[in-house]
Amino acid sequence: MDFEEKIVSYPPVHPGTDRTFIRFYSGSADMNGIFYSAESESRPQRIFVTDTVVASLDSMKPFIENFCGENFSPVRIEAGFVGKRGRDVLLILGAGEPFKTIESVLQIVKAALDNNGQRSAVFVGIGGGVVTDMTAFAASIFKRGAHCELVPTTLLSMVDAAVGGKTGCDFDTYKNMIGSFFPAQKIHVCPSFVETLPFHEYRSGMAEVVKTALLYSPELFDKLESYPQILSDRKSPLVGEAIRTCVNDKATVVEQDLTEKNIRMQLNLGHTFGHALESMCGLGVVTHGDGVAWGMARAAELSFRLGFCTEDYVRRIKKCLSSFGWETGAVHPAMKEKYGDEEKIARLLLDAMKKDKKNSSDKIRFVLQRNIGETVITEVNEEDILFVLR
Repeated sequence: MDFEEKIVSYPPVHPGTDRTFIRFYSGSADMNGIFYSAESESRPQRIFVTDTVVASLDSMKPFIENFCGENFSPVRIEAGFVGKRGRDVLLILGAGEPFKTIESVLQIVKAALDNNGQRSAVFVGIGGGVVTDMTAFAASIFKRGAHCELVPTTLLSMVDAAVGGKTGCDFDTYKNMIGSFFPAQKIHVCPSFVETLPFHEYRSGMAEVVKTALLYSPELFDKLESYPQILSDRKSPLVGEAIRTCVNDKATVVEQDLTEKNIRMQLNLGHTFGHALESMCGLGVVTHGDGVAWGMARAAELSFRLGFCTEDYVRRIKKCLSSFGWETGAVHPAMKEKYGDEEKIARLLLDAMKKDKKNSSDKIRFVLQRNIGETVITEVNEEDILFVLR
């Protein structure tokens, strides 16, 4: 069949998403200082989004009071609360992975619409990866693209989720199945937030730190390997160093490959295994970081089985992961508790991996390593995957 073809060229669809300004702040987190240090009538409307946990932090109280006035009380910090300060709007969502749904995204959109939000509005996500992912996604679909700024409050969101423009929410039992690429215009990094995190959230973020070190910073990995006490020493200078290193490394990668066509795929080290684990255990049962850490151990074993690395590499990785308290065995206890049979567990995880959005064929794509800082991306046969899951 013959055809004629016409090419139509377009400018970038979303002006303002061509660059991101990342600001690192010292001292206590001060949202009023960041967003209200200078009043201006010409400033665009802001749609602030946070969750019940972040809204209840002592450092957030002066900011939350802006939207509650004299009626402010801890009782008002509940999911679904909407407050106003002038044209600015504050929406408080429920906290955690169970709330990372399309319904929550639409709550953000509704809060903007109910308050006459325009395309010039700035959607500001203040929270962990759940809040930053959903707020940026809402910005990307609101009137076909508004503006976005992020304030990551967890270690995980500082070093990973907020940087790089991936947005979205979970769907059914699968992680991040709905979303878009929509980089924030500004990211405000306040490392002091990590001092307020529950232990499991802090350790979850540390898994992404270890992952980034394995990929791009052997020097940082050496430091983490020799100082697992960082889990109980959040004031250590190594925490701030790790955050800056990870942000800079990820920024370098996404500058070259925003939409994950080549080298950005490396950032998924441990994630194919980890996302399958999270999905099959029930989203929120295993933290993202704990899933990724277990996934990195499985990736190391798979790297060895395929002949990419040495046994010494596998032992070193698993020893480091174990020193942080992460599971490194083939069968994760959460899966054993839920499903019992080990063969069934392996098959369930394999089936979940087949649904991974990063796959491009019938085979499953994995990020593996030859050594620290030496990474390879390859597609793997089912029998090799099952081998390291048994």
